[in-house]
Amino acid sequence: MKYFLIAGEASGDLLGASLMEGIIAIDHKAEFNFWGGDLMQAQAPGLLQHYKEINIMGFVEVLMNIRTIKNNINRCKQQVLDFAPDILILIDYPGFNMRLAAFGKEKGLKTCYFIAPKIWAWNENRGFKLEKYIDLLLLIFPFEESYFKKWKVNAKYIGNPLYNQTLQFKLDANFREKNALSQKPIIALLPGSRKQEIKRMLPNMVLLAKEYPNYQFIIAGSPGLNQEFYSNYLNENVKIIFNETRSILAASEAAVVCSGTASLETAFMNIPQVVAYAAQPLTYLIATSFVKVKYASLVNLNLNREAVKELIQKDYNLEKLKEEFQAIILGGTKREMVLNEYKTLNQMFSDKNASAMAAEEIKKLLQA
Repeated sequence: MKYFLIAGEASGDLLGASLMEGIIAIDHKAEFNFWGGDLMQAQAPGLLQHYKEINIMGFVEVLMNIRTIKNNINRCKQQVLDFAPDILILIDYPGFNMRLAAFGKEKGLKTCYFIAPKIWAWNENRGFKLEKYIDLLLLIFPFEESYFKKWKVNAKYIGNPLYNQTLQFKLDANFREKNALSQKPIIALLPGSRKQEIKRMLPNMVLLAKEYPNYQFIIAGSPGLNQEFYSNYLNENVKIIFNETRSILAASEAAVVCSGTASLETAFMNIPQVVAYAAQPLTYLIATSFVKVKYASLVNLNLNREAVKELIQKDYNLEKLKEEFQAIILGGTKREMVLNEYKTLNQMFSDKNASAMAAEEIKKLLQA
């Protein structure tokens, strides 16, 4: 079978690679064309566009780059036609992928959406588009299963690939030596994957590091960027390592994490965290008028309570960051509470093999 996949960011590349692994396990002759990244490319040939060259986030930023986005959409449409896949698989990235969903259905392709658009958070009207354009909707959060019952869409909860991957992960015993790290306790810094969010997130993280010289702070570098981009943030107490996010987390005592998929991955690895997020002011103002969920972190959203502290926009300052960080390091007042919350979270995801289940659901759709 021929599969065309579209992932537009680092988290989509990670999840897309997991899905491709599941597909290959049951379809040994699978052919792929895809928009994605290095992790997907490691699974199979067929990379047409790397996400690092198209990744744009935020309402204002999108408006400023609208012509580029339209050109990318048109180019992707032509590539889909040229490849003539048996199925079009859309991975998160809804602003782009919902347009490709409509195109795919118009051209008579079977369509699968992997990582449902977060219509439970905002823009619920997309639910009608999912009903119209999507043949199979694969869900990765338990609470989505009941939510999507109100929509006339073939939705299947298949578990979360990140959970399965973290279960299998083993830290290299030579991790510190290999990366020239000292024996000081490690703190993981996950400031996001996009340039604009990293520029907003990292300065406070670096200021925090100055307050704790007895720790070493390690930035998980975005695979879409290079060492030079981070150079102004590095010092003797702040280092950067690329392509080893799970190793950094596994070796860490605690973490400061930009809200997103990384917060869930950090929880799956049982590392206490402070979740933070700061957007361009106008983008944040627009977003708050649309967003209808109580929490920014996927940890808190799944548990439906504040299990990890969220510092959003103006609350993301050094004073509050230091206070919450102090509470989750060894001896901190919130550390055990957070770890206990993680136990509950992990139980919610423990009964599914997401990649295998996703591949089987796609196989059923192709055979229908």
